[in-house]
Amino acid sequence: MVFDPATLTYNEAGLIPAIAQDAENGDVLMMAWMNAEAVAKTLETSRVTYWSRSRQAFWIKGETSGHVQELVEARVDCDRDCLLLLIRQTGAACHTNRRSCFYTALRDGAEVELMAPEAD
Repeated sequence: MVFDPATLTYNEAGLIPAIAQDAENGDVLMMAWMNAEAVAKTLETSRVTYWSRSRQAFWIKGETSGHVQELVEARVDCDRDCLLLLIRQTGAACHTNRRSCFYTALRDGAEVELMAPEAD
């Protein structure tokens, strides 16, 4: 069966959430948005391409930072309204220069920073 990005369920803005997970160790690295064209570009090139809501433009992860995401496998959830991207991450995934965007834990009513930014 050939995959068609149009078969996914997008929100009212034409976007679908995409969770980036390290293919080797299972770490959840980030969540960003994709439209149908970003999904198609990602599958075509294996370079993860997101849709930037603030810039209203495509965003190829690592294009300016060098922190590239290479697609290993894409998975669709049961409702077809969320993607899981298994990736090979080069450098930090987060714009704060941390390995993961999920670096703050909520513990006993307090925020706890789990990791510091990576050194350049």
